[in-house]
Amino acid sequence: MAGVFEKVEEAAAVVRGRCGPLPETAVVLGSGLGHFAETLADAVVMPYAELPHWPAGTVTGHAGRLVVGTVAGRRVAALSGRVHAYEGYDPATVVFGTRVMGRLGVGQIILTNAAGGINTAFSKGTLMIIDDHINLLGANPLAGPNDDRFGPRFPDMSEVYSPRLRASADQAAHALALPVSHGVYVAVQGPSYETPAEIRAFRALGADAVGMSTVPEAIAARHMGIEVLGISCITNMAAGVLSRPLIHDEVMETARRVGKSFTSLLGGIIERL
Repeated sequence: MAGVFEKVEEAAAVVRGRCGPLPETAVVLGSGLGHFAETLADAVVMPYAELPHWPAGTVTGHAGRLVVGTVAGRRVAALSGRVHAYEGYDPATVVFGTRVMGRLGVGQIILTNAAGGINTAFSKGTLMIIDDHINLLGANPLAGPNDDRFGPRFPDMSEVYSPRLRASADQAAHALALPVSHGVYVAVQGPSYETPAEIRAFRALGADAVGMSTVPEAIAARHMGIEVLGISCITNMAAGVLSRPLIHDEVMETARRVGKSFTSLLGGIIERL
């Protein structure tokens, strides 16, 4: 029976055979943020269902396809959609796409997500560069036997989110006159939204935004020596910040509203890599 490394290699081999020039950079697109994939030039589109072992997502707002194309003269792989632990996937499966990108040789990965705003200075539509994270998923994608072909047993996580890439994001935002914020992202299991008491606890821990993704991929990418940039689109204020219930439709509507600015920011960042 094939192990995780062999499955990743099998998927990577299919992508290599179909994508033309290999990507230098990967972008994982969060809920409602898939428009960027449609802007790639000379694009090769590969539905996840056509790639061996690639997990299929079940969440609205995740297209479920890999698009490899060109942005600002650079070859980019856009993962339009991801899977989550709350869908019933184990951590190794959640980071499968990230592992494939590493085996294709990408040097940088930009992880994006739709998140709830804990920091009361934020508003819907704020773009937050992730400076650090707190893992409250209760799991780690590196748990279990370590495969040295992916990376070391105990990878350092002092700087998960590359200072160089964060600076590039700030420069790109400044050139676009696009305001961005910085903060700490906390990842939780979901799929239920958080309670007001949990949000107060997360705020006390130093979190500025909350979501249900990104952290496993960031850990797996650093394990493989890939530079990581994280960007959260604050699509709603977290529970208790405003006196109204949270609904997924609000997440999708806000993500669509800021989609053009978000796509411009990603293009500016990639141009500066």
